[in-house]
Amino acid sequence: MDLNADMGEGFGSWSMGDDSALLDVVTSANVACGFHAGDPSIMRRVTAEAVERGVAIGAHVGYADKPGFGRRFLDIEPAALRDEVVYQLGALDAFARIAGDKVRYVKPHGALYNTVGHHVGQATAVVAAVAEYDKTLPVLGLPGSVWLRLAEEAGLTAVHEAFADRAYTPEGTLVSRREAGSVLHDADEIAARCTAMATGQPIQDSSGGSLVVDPTSICVHGDTPGAVDIARRVRGALEGAGVTLRPFTG
Repeated sequence: MDLNADMGEGFGSWSMGDDSALLDVVTSANVACGFHAGDPSIMRRVTAEAVERGVAIGAHVGYADKPGFGRRFLDIEPAALRDEVVYQLGALDAFARIAGDKVRYVKPHGALYNTVGHHVGQATAVVAAVAEYDKTLPVLGLPGSVWLRLAEEAGLTAVHEAFADRAYTPEGTLVSRREAGSVLHDADEIAARCTAMATGQPIQDSSGGSLVVDPTSICVHGDTPGAVDIARRVRGALEGAGVTLRPFTG
């Protein structure tokens, strides 16, 4: 099982999350590429620390929306979105190569992640960007999403992801952050849910029913209160259950 987290989401003197501590816990790092968050110096630092720890580097591409932290839908033309994703990939890949590695996968951020789950035009644009840049790059997303279906049709490797601290609908989609209870905060509950997901057991959905999630990678958010402790608890629970943790990129 792979354990991933969003990183590099500060900007200038403003910081978010403890990237260095999380890099000691996770196996893959989704690094902001300067559009929803991040800047060149942060990208350089996080990629260097990831390489030092043997953590796989992923491009966390998003809308150009720092004020909204990439969590607002942008009605951007598909061709422009394609080019913006290529731009982000190239920027992060440059710093990853300076650090001695390269970008290993792609994961959309925030509103873009949710939008490409159902929006054919934007999903097609992001798929085209990845395929044009490097067709060997795997892409992360929710099972059943338009994004992953189109990625597979384009010859990309689609990787199923689950979220450690997010509530799920009965349909297997994420409960909107606008709704109460959409984000979980109890470390014990989160660790137990992750162990269930990693071992093929059901979790409880938002309606109280049972939902089986079969992920290759589990995301632990780095910007929630107590994020590092939660990530450590999740890793400990998974290893205690006999789950081997390693990057899904090999």
